Amino acid sequence: MDRIIRTTGAAVLAAALLVPLASCAAETAPGSTTTESALPEGEITFWSALAGMDSVAEAFNDSQDRIHVTFESVSNGANGGYAKLAAAISAGQAPDVATIEYYALPQFASSGSLQSLTGIYSDDVLNSFSRVSRSLITLGGEVWALPYDAPPSIVWYRQDLLEAAGVEVPRTWEEFADAARAVHETTGGYLASFNANEPSWYAALAWQNGAQWFDTDSDSWVVDLDDAATTDVAQFWQGLIDDGAVKAVASYSDEWTNDIASGTAAGIVGASWSATGIIARAPGQEGAWVAAELPVWDGAEPVTPIYGGSTFAVPASSENGAAAAEFIEFLTTDPAAIEARGDTGSAYLANSDLTAVSQAAFDASFFANDIWAVFDKAASRDSGSWQWGPNFDLTATAMKETMGATAPGGRLAEAFASIQARTVDGLAGLGLSVGP
Repeated sequence: MDRIIRTTGAAVLAAALLVPLASCAAETAPGSTTTESALPEGEITFWSALAGMDSVAEAFNDSQDRIHVTFESVSNGANGGYAKLAAAISAGQAPDVATIEYYALPQFASSGSLQSLTGIYSDDVLNSFSRVSRSLITLGGEVWALPYDAPPSIVWYRQDLLEAAGVEVPRTWEEFADAARAVHETTGGYLASFNANEPSWYAALAWQNGAQWFDTDSDSWVVDLDDAATTDVAQFWQGLIDDGAVKAVASYSDEWTNDIASGTAAGIVGASWSATGIIARAPGQEGAWVAAELPVWDGAEPVTPIYGGSTFAVPASSENGAAAAEFIEFLTTDPAAIEARGDTGSAYLANSDLTAVSQAAFDASFFANDIWAVFDKAASRDSGSWQWGPNFDLTATAMKETMGATAPGGRLAEAFASIQARTVDGLAGLGLSVGP
């Protein structure tokens, strides 16, 4: 059942608490008409957990002499990076450019922690990014970041184990379920694992089925975590777990890693970036793995949600927003930025023109098919409609604690009533009121 969360101040993105860039930013930022004398200059700092970004900052510094970027490597958001960023913003000591994943962007934007980038970039710059990434950086009618990558959800299969079970790559989720049972009966392996420790993983699956966990209604948030689309997905996976055809195991755990290395894992429901992890965890399995688009629900149009992805934003405390905006444009639109980062995996970028640069740096010969062609086809599908909530950490914690007990004979679908209630209560605890 959905609930509407109304603001008691400026907690919803549609509210009026927007922190604009310094007035000079709109006049001097890339993409606007400006004179060379008005170009931004000075020192800025850049925080990121993404590998290779130190080299990107160095490349930017070498490309011009007006702005100097000092790079600092930080932990990713889940491992304390966002807590450090929030504390630094509160203390007025934040970087000028921060790396923020899509799911966390509304939390920082709605709390007044970011500067709005609305009006800074030309339409040509904004339109160079995929539709889904543009929708996720535009909140309450304001642009809050520029997107870096937009990784499509992808399923990875051990083609040899599918063949041993006498099945082909599934095109629908019904075929996926049949294939999972056949693979388990024939090889003892699992076509997928259920990763309760990855709320964004489940969110992508619900997104594909038409769920809309969060939405806005004027000055209100609408929360609907236990809708039919979400619980239908839960029932589907609970059935496969009950049949023993899917294994409930935490992704990136030792057990999960060992299943890949030993050949017990016959498939992985992941994203484009999963290629790097498969190569690292599956020695001796060259030529056995293939990439495929997500199966579709019977009778439904193909939808590809993104799973993961990062943006670059300007914290509210930055005193050189114009220079920060120029650097962000370099990070997200300049081939030199991608070249400087080098081989950091199978990144599928929000600016599709740059994916070819990323592709050239990554050796995909481990796989038995053209994974980039699969990524392109998946990304060309409709991405549906999705918006992250004002504090997804609340929902993620409830999901991990509730879904972590998933096992044969469980009641996964019923767990979402509790997740819904805990999210609503948590938002209310942050000063938001819950309306009927």
